[in-house]
Amino acid sequence: MDSEDKSMLEVRKLEVVYHHVSTAVQGVSFQVRRGMIFALIGANGAGKTTTLRAVSGFLGADNAEITDGEAVFEGRRLNGLAPHKITEMGIVIVPERKKIFETLTTSENLRLSPSQKSTMKMKEEMIYEYFPGLKGHRQHLAGFLSGGEAQMLAISQALLCSPKLLMIDEMSMGLAPIVVSSLLHTLVKMRKDLDLTILLVEQNAAAALEIANYSAVMENGRIVFDGTPQKLLAHEDVREFYLGIRGAGQKSYMDVKQYKRRRRWWG
Repeated sequence: MDSEDKSMLEVRKLEVVYHHVSTAVQGVSFQVRRGMIFALIGANGAGKTTTLRAVSGFLGADNAEITDGEAVFEGRRLNGLAPHKITEMGIVIVPERKKIFETLTTSENLRLSPSQKSTMKMKEEMIYEYFPGLKGHRQHLAGFLSGGEAQMLAISQALLCSPKLLMIDEMSMGLAPIVVSSLLHTLVKMRKDLDLTILLVEQNAAAALEIANYSAVMENGRIVFDGTPQKLLAHEDVREFYLGIRGAGQKSYMDVKQYKRRRRWWG
């Protein structure tokens, strides 16, 4: 990656421990440059979500804490800051679950954002330009939205907080491929239009690598490989374990033991 002066977010040797016992993130380091889409990919339980929660300040609710290392945003250390303070700095997260208020309408969900009333209507119309599928559901309860529409609404809520860094956790989970593709292209457009930097956490490596400028693979709480999408797509283990592309004679993903995967990454 390029020099640090263009970095918006730096994660340096981060370690996160749950319940004072279980280490979920072990010495993770990476940089997210301003204006890029950075994808953090890996299997379920790799430590991706924990890393995101450490950056956004939401570890406390899970009885977890940063025990070593740090996260730095635009030169300011984030360790120990409350989530609302981190949000005020310009870091906004779209969580994996419980994204929206299901008993409120779509419009009411959007109006919960901290935007000024004088600009709220204009911003709401901007949201419907990016996600026209939501416009017809403005007065419908959010709990009746489809999975894709709920994800659109969650991203919209985050946008109304005027983020500098938008962090999205498992955007594609449970969604049809055509919906995922539409969301990915919308993210690319928003990045350009709104001068956003995006940190995308995904199990769906193929989807993430489609739009990322840079990516890192997490395994067992560590970064085991990183590079451009082209570099990852050319790597045999990424192709086999995350994209399901196997060469002649190779075993399937289900046939490969976890210890063997670790040995291959670190070999």
